[in-house]
Amino acid sequence: MKILMLSDVYFPRVNGVSTSIQTFRRELQQLGHEVWLVAPKYGESTEDEEGIHRVVSRQVLFDPEDRMMQPWSLRRQLTTLQAQDFDLVHIQTPFLAHYAGLRLARRLAIPCVETYHTFFEEYLFHYLPILPKSAWRALARQFSRRQCNQLDGLVVPSQAMREVLTQYGIQTTMQVIPTGMPTVAFQEGDGAAFRTRHGIGPDQPTLVFVGRVAFEKNIEFLLQVAHELEQTTHPNIVLIVAGEGPAEDRLRRLGRELGLQANLRFVGYLERGTELSGCYQAGDAFVFASRTETQGLVLLEAMSLGVPVVSTAVMGTRDILAAKRGALVAEEDVTHFATQVRQVIDNAELRQQLGEDGRIYARQWTAEGPAQALLAFYETLLAKKQLATLRSDR
Repeated sequence: MKILMLSDVYFPRVNGVSTSIQTFRRELQQLGHEVWLVAPKYGESTEDEEGIHRVVSRQVLFDPEDRMMQPWSLRRQLTTLQAQDFDLVHIQTPFLAHYAGLRLARRLAIPCVETYHTFFEEYLFHYLPILPKSAWRALARQFSRRQCNQLDGLVVPSQAMREVLTQYGIQTTMQVIPTGMPTVAFQEGDGAAFRTRHGIGPDQPTLVFVGRVAFEKNIEFLLQVAHELEQTTHPNIVLIVAGEGPAEDRLRRLGRELGLQANLRFVGYLERGTELSGCYQAGDAFVFASRTETQGLVLLEAMSLGVPVVSTAVMGTRDILAAKRGALVAEEDVTHFATQVRQVIDNAELRQQLGEDGRIYARQWTAEGPAQALLAFYETLLAKKQLATLRSDR
């Protein structure tokens, strides 16, 4: 099968969408299929794998991390590629890629599927607070309903996201397919060496957050939890924040206001490999409280490295945490969350048990199974399209 993917974002922009695209693309290729990708060209030159086509783009005013593809360059790229005899178009983002991909699929009379990666109704207000949050929610729902009902199929990363989209009134065929962990698991890191490099003592209780440092990730709540622990039972607690993003300045200010300067480590973006693994494994627990996560792959990454998780169970994280393995579930309440963290950092036997169970559980989420499920979904949509074509020709 020959698949064309389109996205308004991809590496070197680091986020869950980029990771999902890369993971599925590589897994589908290993299954013997051809997957082409059209994505923005960023300022710096990139060494791309074969089959990735970059489109001239410009910065987005309200979000300097992202790029907007130039419509003329995107049209020219797709005009060139349409001769490749694709079987299916898979859109990954709801901006220019959506409209261009839909037009191309209709022109070629092939199925058009899209993945709903982002919970926009809880996302937009943080970046464009020019309207009340309720207004942004209504607009996001209307926008999603209109776009998704134009498609032949919709991939959703979690059951919770499917329930939300059903409530929106989306009638397009939906399939729950999480991204899963790449077949090649994370390399083991050196947590002790990471602690030493960042001035963290071997006996200091340490929490880790890995992800985009963005407003919707609810990292401010994690700082409040660290403050509660610092003020009550663990004055030398450390919270590591690994990542980059627009919320960093606000978080640093909050840290100063809470008197947590000695307890926080902002370590920036870490390359995947031993450095990132060492960061995870420097923690006694991985902590997470995002309200907008459609998957929560970082929970699985932490578990795969034997790091216990303490997290709220909201949206996509709910699916991962449902088995109650490798993690303690906490409410979005500072006192309750801190109590769950306290159980982990004060009980070495519990830490070991959660870590070992998490490693086993994470292996059940490898990406090969989701890639096969995605391929089966593609084949279902192709069969429907072929049947509809036959009927129209009669």
